[in-house]
Amino acid sequence: MGLRPNIRVLRDMKARQGVLDNEVTRRAYLFVARNQNLPPQVRHQAQLQLNTFGRYTRPTTVKNRCYASGRGRGIMSEFGLCRYQFRLKALSGLLNGVKKASW
Repeated sequence: MGLRPNIRVLRDMKARQGVLDNEVTRRAYLFVARNQNLPPQVRHQAQLQLNTFGRYTRPTTVKNRCYASGRGRGIMSEFGLCRYQFRLKALSGLLNGVKKASW
């Protein structure tokens, strides 16, 4: 029996993929919608197009999460793990180049 990925991690992966797929078009519509030199009708149409994008195409929906537990706080970005999982994996020797400090 293998480990099932946490639903939060799956949702975050979906959001990252959606942002990646739609980044260029979203930025183009944002540029048009915010450009004060363009006519209001064009800007309004660009804003309407922005509103048609789905939830997981916005960059603000992406959150760093621990890939092992799905926890959203205390993430060490270099390893993609929360503090607790980082400690467990480091003590068991699963992280290369990480060892317990002693002085």
